[in-house]
Amino acid sequence: MKKKRTSAGRRSCRKTYTAGGIAGSILSLLLLLLLNFPSLLPAGLTGRAEPAGSDGGRLTVHYIDVGQGDCALIECDGHYMLIDAGNNHKGAAVEDYLQYQGVTTLDYVIGTHPDADHIGGLDVAICSFDCGTIFLPDVANDTRTYEDVIRAIDEKNYQITDPVAGDTYALGSASFTIIAPNRDYGSELNDWSVGILLQNGRNRFLFTGDAGEDAEEDILENGMDISADVYQVAHHGSRTGTAEDFLKAVDPVYAVISAGENNQYGHPASEVLNRLRTEGVQVFRTDEQGTIIAVSDGTDITWNCSPSVTWQAGEASR
Repeated sequence: MKKKRTSAGRRSCRKTYTAGGIAGSILSLLLLLLLNFPSLLPAGLTGRAEPAGSDGGRLTVHYIDVGQGDCALIECDGHYMLIDAGNNHKGAAVEDYLQYQGVTTLDYVIGTHPDADHIGGLDVAICSFDCGTIFLPDVANDTRTYEDVIRAIDEKNYQITDPVAGDTYALGSASFTIIAPNRDYGSELNDWSVGILLQNGRNRFLFTGDAGEDAEEDILENGMDISADVYQVAHHGSRTGTAEDFLKAVDPVYAVISAGENNQYGHPASEVLNRLRTEGVQVFRTDEQGTIIAVSDGTDITWNCSPSVTWQAGEASR
C-alpha cells in the first residue's frame, strides 16, 4: 500500500552542517576554473549534428560524483535546478559544491523518489539555499531520511509541487518537461521516479531517476518524444532499467552512469553496458571519472573529459 507524504521529521534546518572538507573544496574550485576557462578543457566532443543558428543559451549540467547515488546540478542563464543530492553523508559535500558554483537560489529542486541514495542530502540543500519549486512524487517512505526532507520543507514554509507528466517549466532560456511518473506504482518506489526531458535549443538531456522497465513502458505509452542527446542511465546502470525498446526510443549519443566505485550492487550491469555499446552510445561514468560536466550552447555539447573506454561492469557483493 502506498504511503502518502506527511509532515514529520527530526533533523532541523537550524542544525549547523560542516563543509565538505578541504579535498572537496579544491576539487570544486578546479572544476569551476575549467568551466570559466574553456580553453583548459580537452578538445570539444560535439553532440548530435544540427544546423547552426540555435536559440539556446549556455546550459551546464553537472553530474556530481556522490558515490553510490545520484545528484545533478543544472544551470542556464544564472538559473539553477538540483536533481537529487546523494546519500545522507553527502549533503555537506553537495552544499559545498553548489556554493563554489555560485548558487544562492535553486529555482527548482527535484527529489526523484524517496530512497536515501537520492534524497539523503536534499534536506541540507533545502536548508542552505533559497528554493523555488520543489517536486516530489506523491509517495512517502517510512524512514528518517525522508522525514528529514519533509521537515526541512516545512521549516522553510515551502510547498511541494506534484509532478504532472506533460507540464513544462522554464529554466532561463532552457526548459524541461515532466515525463514521469505516469500512474500509481504502489510500494515500488523506484517506479515513482520523477523523470524530466531538459531542452536547450536543439540539445536534449533525459533524466529518469531509478525508473524500472514498467515505468519506462509507461513513459513510452504516454506518447511524448523522449529522444535525447544525453541520457542519464536509469538506476545507476542496474539491469532493472534501460530496456532495449526504451533505449532505442531515447537514441542517445551520450550516456552518463552515476555509480559508486566498487559498489556492492554490481552497477553498472553488463547487460546495460552491452546495450549501450551495441547502440554506439558514448558512456561517461562517475565511478571511473568523478564529476562529469556537460556544456550545451543549444547546438553542440562539450564535456570536461573523454568518454570511458573500459566497458567494465560492476561486481555485486556476495
